[in-house]
Amino acid sequence: MSFSPDVFGRPGGCSIQEQRERWQRKRCRTAKELVQTEQCYCQQLQLVTTFFVEILKAKGTLKQNVREAIFSSIKDIHSANQSLLVHLENGYFGKGLVQFCSHLHHYTVYVDNIFNAKKVLVVQLKKNKAFRRFKKLQEARPEFSSHKLEDLLQLPIERIHQYKHFLQDLTANTSPDDPEFEQLSKAFHEVNKVFQRIEDNTRRHENHLQLCRVQKLLKGKRTKILTAGRWYIREGWLNKVPQKGDEAKPRMFFLFSDMLLQAKRCSPLDLTNGEKFVGQHAYPLQDCSVEKVFGHTRSKGGLLSLTFPKAKVLLMSNNQEDLNDWHQNLSAAIRRPDGTSERAQESVIKPGKCETKPKQQSEAPGSCYR
Repeated sequence: MSFSPDVFGRPGGCSIQEQRERWQRKRCRTAKELVQTEQCYCQQLQLVTTFFVEILKAKGTLKQNVREAIFSSIKDIHSANQSLLVHLENGYFGKGLVQFCSHLHHYTVYVDNIFNAKKVLVVQLKKNKAFRRFKKLQEARPEFSSHKLEDLLQLPIERIHQYKHFLQDLTANTSPDDPEFEQLSKAFHEVNKVFQRIEDNTRRHENHLQLCRVQKLLKGKRTKILTAGRWYIREGWLNKVPQKGDEAKPRMFFLFSDMLLQAKRCSPLDLTNGEKFVGQHAYPLQDCSVEKVFGHTRSKGGLLSLTFPKAKVLLMSNNQEDLNDWHQNLSAAIRRPDGTSERAQESVIKPGKCETKPKQQSEAPGSCYR
């Protein structure tokens, strides 16, 4: 990250000296907030390491592999942040943050394990009565101020987000001539890599949950949804137009990065699977093409023509906006059928937004950063 006086300019015709003083004031405010939040963060990490990790290890309430699965590298993170806090409280921001970045691999281990940690914690709270009682007693301590273990375990993830913004502000308000400018820029780059890893892990996790949800919606196991590299994009009802002039029939379609799955609702008389679907056809998107047959205007929807190597499918919608969305999503998935499409990843929707019913047709705290 870099800037020059030309980028920031001198609003209102202020002098270079006035601009530098403005940067200094902003930098001091950011530095003060960073120190104060770091102190609070370290105190909260210590709650976890002292009242959970150490005591659980001594008591043997949890097996070692279970304890490590839940708490991962949080002790190493706490140690690294204690060292960082000493530097920050003494005003050595650049030096402290660069040294801290050499320990970011502990954060990488932690963020890669966070979803598994949550899962293991839920299982232990459900099955391990001794641990459940221990957790309740520890959280009742006045030091916890009503904080739950689940919230405290999320703090390292949230802190990386905060570091990114702090470093952005510090770098933006530090002159390139300042000896610490390069250190802050380097720290921002390293922290941003961990931040991006968190974002990627979150997208992959949400995508996995979507694939699992769709798999559960399908009757039987003949249609395998959980496949490596597959991204969920969207789902919804469309009318499939038959080739021989029969009446169009509503079908549920699930669009993934590599295929379009057609399904129909199970019989309502099926008491076990009445809310599920039966997979009918899985159309691979490789070598597929899509075009609008009509419906280019905002009238009453239109048709989408999908051409596959061994089939041609006509899909109809009376909703113009819905038709346009399907066309856009299909076109994007066809262009990148390998699962790496950014559009496919960003289009992952959260559970609950799917449609399962046919649509109707219509330095010290407060001190200045050096």
